[in-house]
Amino acid sequence: MVNRGKIAAISISVEKGVPKSNVAQARLIKDWGIEGDAHAGNWHRQISLLAVESMATIRALGLDVQPGDFAENITTQEVDLSVVQVGDQLVIGDCQLEITQIGKVCHARCSIYARVGDCVMPREGLFARVVCGGTIRVGDGVEAMTVVSAASQHG
Repeated sequence: MVNRGKIAAISISVEKGVPKSNVAQARLIKDWGIEGDAHAGNWHRQISLLAVESMATIRALGLDVQPGDFAENITTQEVDLSVVQVGDQLVIGDCQLEITQIGKVCHARCSIYARVGDCVMPREGLFARVVCGGTIRVGDGVEAMTVVSAASQHG
C-alpha cells in the first residue's frame, strides 16, 4: 500500500508547554530534532506529528484549532498516520524519521482538553527521531514506509 501525503504545516516553539508557531521551513538535525525547537534533544521524542484530519475531531466539537495548537512539529495531510507503527519510517524529501512512540500520557490536561473535554494528541500523535537530517518545507511530500522485521517475515 502506498501511504503518501504532504506537510500541511511545520511548527516550533522555544519553550515547552505552549502552542507552537508556524514556519515555512525547518532544519532537521540527525539524532536531535528541529533546530530551535524546545522539544529537540537526545531522546526518543525529537519530533512530534499529527494529521490535519485528526484535528477535524476537535473542530467537530466546536473548537477552531490550527496547526501547532497541539504542540506538534509537523502537521501532515492525506497520509494515513493511523496505520503507522513504532519502527516505521517517514521520508520527507531527503530527510528520514523513525517512529518511536504512538500517543502519550498527558499528566496535566491541556487547554484543548479543558475547553472541549477531549484531545487527540494522546491517542493519535506520533513521535519520532531524526535518522537523516536536512531541510523540510511546507508542501513537501511525506511517505510512510512500513519496516518489516526479520522475525515477522518468517511468521
